[in-house]
Amino acid sequence: MKRGIHFLLLLISFTVFAQQATVDTAQIVIPGRQNTIEAQSKPYVIMISTDGFRYDYAKKYNAENLLKFSNNGIQAKAMIPSYPSITFPNHWSLITGLYPAHHGLIDNFFYDYKRNETYAMSNKKNAEDGSWYGGTPLWGLAEKQGLVSASLMWVGSASDAGGIRPSYYYPYHEKFTPSEKVEKVVNWLKLSQDKRPHFISLYFPEVDGSGHHYGPDTKETENAVHLIDHAIGDLVQKVNDLGLKNVNFIFVSDHGMIKVDGGAPLEIPAVLFDKSRFDFYNSQTLLRIYVKNPAEIKSVYKELKAHKTEDYEVYLDKKLPRYLHFATRDDQYHRIGQILLIPKAPKIFLEKGKKTSVGKHGYNPKVVPEMKATFYAWGPEFKNNLVVDEFANINVYPVVAEILGLKIDQPIDGKLKVLKEILKEEK
Repeated sequence: MKRGIHFLLLLISFTVFAQQATVDTAQIVIPGRQNTIEAQSKPYVIMISTDGFRYDYAKKYNAENLLKFSNNGIQAKAMIPSYPSITFPNHWSLITGLYPAHHGLIDNFFYDYKRNETYAMSNKKNAEDGSWYGGTPLWGLAEKQGLVSASLMWVGSASDAGGIRPSYYYPYHEKFTPSEKVEKVVNWLKLSQDKRPHFISLYFPEVDGSGHHYGPDTKETENAVHLIDHAIGDLVQKVNDLGLKNVNFIFVSDHGMIKVDGGAPLEIPAVLFDKSRFDFYNSQTLLRIYVKNPAEIKSVYKELKAHKTEDYEVYLDKKLPRYLHFATRDDQYHRIGQILLIPKAPKIFLEKGKKTSVGKHGYNPKVVPEMKATFYAWGPEFKNNLVVDEFANINVYPVVAEILGLKIDQPIDGKLKVLKEILKEEK
């Protein structure tokens, strides 16, 4: 296993951002921030996301530390990602308690027709511009109420989304190893009581990278799971050694992973390449269509539906199943489009000449179980030895707010009652 971990550390990461030759790895500290006297006595929450950590990976690959900690705390049978089950929308749903159509990050890449601008997750300017992001992230909620926060690479944490950044954060890069990230979290918790963050969000991309490049059922992905499991074990031990009271850990992922049929992809209907009539946005597991002349929407929909194959479905956006919260009635930022082509797993849409990865995500998690994510939690605020049923990821937000004694100051989609049973006692 060690040989596999050492090999994995040498790999170029294949996930969310394209890396530049030189990257600024310096921490950014917002001056003048400190915990209120009341905040200094509050619990700590370390919220860890491992991108692409499918709901069954811990047992499938015997992640010893995660299984041990969650067996003594809380295990969810699975956590249901928001639709579409991709990285940016779901990390922002976890940290705001809102569905993607309500917070605005409806895809990793999209066009905003009101702004006349494109958002791309690989664009540093976009990623650090809080005007693209709706909702109040947990670090912003904490900071506004006098509780210091910190973030290591979480989606949106280098932006001023919600009006305020974490006290301590790093612009996104993939230069730090998992063990280096552990040390940075521990160093934050060594700060003086007035400066020490009580909410920390931490992000690991390695499992997602291996799942994309090699597939979910490979030795490389197993090695990536063990790499992160080792880092979690190291983090918990080093935090325990600090002797702090009431430190709580929440381990989540944004989505799962499935091996796709890249050898026989679906063809995008030829009519859509008429740029005078359409824009389309293809994440391969979801194809969104914007019809430039609204009068054509119904006729185009009927044409696409008449010529579709059995390998995908065609939806008017307003007719998408209500439980996905991704229809016209939900689209608060008007970014989704009016017609959706949804392939049936493991099929994907792929333009001619384009490449795909071995593993992908983005499908409806209610239909494709491989999309389901992970939720584990342990610490003094959580009950012991409790297994809970599947739940939507928007419900993590109010649990963290409850533990930290934060007042939620705007409407969210998540409900505390969904997960209240995992907490030991009422606040």
